[in-house]
Amino acid sequence: MSEKKKRKVHSAEFKAKVGLEALKGVKTINEIGQAYGIHPVQVGQWKKAIQAQSLFEGKRGPKPAAEHQQPEKLFSEIGQLKMELDWLKKSPGSACHEAPIMA
Repeated sequence: MSEKKKRKVHSAEFKAKVGLEALKGVKTINEIGQAYGIHPVQVGQWKKAIQAQSLFEGKRGPKPAAEHQQPEKLFSEIGQLKMELDWLKKSPGSACHEAPIMA
């Protein structure tokens, strides 16, 4: 019978170390994988994960335009709905003026 291989669990520090080494580009991904005993595909995935992180994105600076427009859009929609409601209340054939149905 063959024994099952257990999956290796790597720490975040180890992944960062390997991924940063791959980002430097001094060695190829295959060489890095052989040096650390990791499959080259895994090294590439860790490299992409580091690249995808927005490391320099902070809380300071201008905010995206969508966040600034959100409250203004909602307030304009509220105003429009109020106007429509007032118009429906004033119109003679609207359901608002009819007597409530008693059961």
